Amino acid sequence: MIVGVPTEIKPQENRVGLVPGGVKALVAAGHDVLVQQGAGNGSGLPDDEYIRAGAEIVPTAEEIYGRAALIWKVKEPLSAEYPLLRAGQILYTYLHLAPDPTQTAALLEAGVVGIAYETVELADGTLPLLTPMSEVAGRLSVQSGAWCLTRHQGGRGVLLGGVPGVEPGEVVVIGGGVVGLNAVKMAVGLGADVTVLDIDLDRLRWFDDLYSGRIKTLYSNGHNIERALGRADLVIGAVLVAGARAPKLITRDMLSLMKPGSAIVDVAVDQGGCVETTRPTTHAEPTYVVDGIVHYAVANMPGAVARTSTFALNNATIPYGLRIANLGWEAALRADPALARGLNVVGGEVTNPHVAHDLGLPYARWS
Repeated sequence: MIVGVPTEIKPQENRVGLVPGGVKALVAAGHDVLVQQGAGNGSGLPDDEYIRAGAEIVPTAEEIYGRAALIWKVKEPLSAEYPLLRAGQILYTYLHLAPDPTQTAALLEAGVVGIAYETVELADGTLPLLTPMSEVAGRLSVQSGAWCLTRHQGGRGVLLGGVPGVEPGEVVVIGGGVVGLNAVKMAVGLGADVTVLDIDLDRLRWFDDLYSGRIKTLYSNGHNIERALGRADLVIGAVLVAGARAPKLITRDMLSLMKPGSAIVDVAVDQGGCVETTRPTTHAEPTYVVDGIVHYAVANMPGAVARTSTFALNNATIPYGLRIANLGWEAALRADPALARGLNVVGGEVTNPHVAHDLGLPYARWS
């Protein structure tokens, strides 16, 4: 199979779909790998490393899309890439279709086979291709939130860890999954006063046991969220419903409960955000202020630490991608139920029930 790795064109997206080690594994399995010139530069991976691994360097995205049967990316295709897609081509990347009707329509019209990293799901509910980027985003969320709280960013001027004689900042994490866990780790490490909310009582028990009273846990409902917002200096939105649009747990009216200059980092922005006032931003212009509250809603947070993120993502995606290349997408999906759950669109039909429901489109079960 011919595998193509185009340069990512999302603003300030410096990750790349494949590292040279992944190229080497594909070439060893008998596949041809095309890498767009300079695709790895943002992750510190120059073309000569790809050449040594066995890749062919090609100058344009048009050639990548024109020759490759499998497009291996990081982020969803943007409008400039839609005309390059073709029927039957395998698109293996993050898609986040539920809040994105425009992209969904383009993929359906093109007739691609869209396998989304974020909906590959193991039997226990684990999301193996989303987890590494959730780990990165969770850790970055506190780092970014601390920056938002500085006065020159419009924040309250609070140091999350405090200093001797001055109380620390209060961090509220809504959602105790992978993002939430990693946000809690960072916030606790900085010395902040941390509260985590979740609807899973067993998960809250786990947090309580893990941190032995170092953090507070609250059941996530409207009343408790409002109480927590009133105390928070920094709120991390770490809510996820796999493949679906994120629920709006914080309304605009609820912002009035927060301290002026406090901050929200909505990590759920890729799935539409869990805050009513969330709108996607970029690393170039990451924040905006609504009703006195600083919002950070960068839709590709891990792109800020591209080298770490690229290698972490490839550790997870390469085994599944090799399976697709070796067996063909249909046989690979039939052999692996987890990978089959990653199929979002094929042949002009939506094959993910959450995407179909959220966008009001017909659902076509694939088997």
